[in-house]
Amino acid sequence: MSMPAGERLGFDIKRVEQELMAARNEAVRTARLTVPQYAALFALADNPGISSAALGRACMVTPQAMTVVIRNLEGRGLVRRTRHRWHRNVLQTHLTDAGRAALRVADERAVAIERRIFDEFTPEERQTLRALLARCSKAIKARGGSPAAPW
Repeated sequence: MSMPAGERLGFDIKRVEQELMAARNEAVRTARLTVPQYAALFALADNPGISSAALGRACMVTPQAMTVVIRNLEGRGLVRRTRHRWHRNVLQTHLTDAGRAALRVADERAVAIERRIFDEFTPEERQTLRALLARCSKAIKARGGSPAAPW
């Protein structure tokens, strides 16, 4: 069963996501960060000491991908890892002063993007958009015997 491109909402969602990611990339570049690095610093600010596996879940990337991000951030002195007091095989990750400074610079620009999106909608429209996106997510996750997307 074919579906014309003009009816495929997935293309619209993907286009907006790509535009958002491009804008975020540009925004965080001023702090010499990538979007995954920015996301990790942002999550660490609210969750000091989190493990890299938990950080990966918070940033929606695999533990392996987060390990690479953390290594790069650690190499630049933006985070430090220490062994957990009781669980010696667990490494805790913390922002350094340099990491907090980089996050401040990147977040200042990233928030401007979020603010532009936020300001485009009324409170009711934002609530509706979130509900519609949640329905998209539910539809994507629904199995119901239908075949997976071809990509």
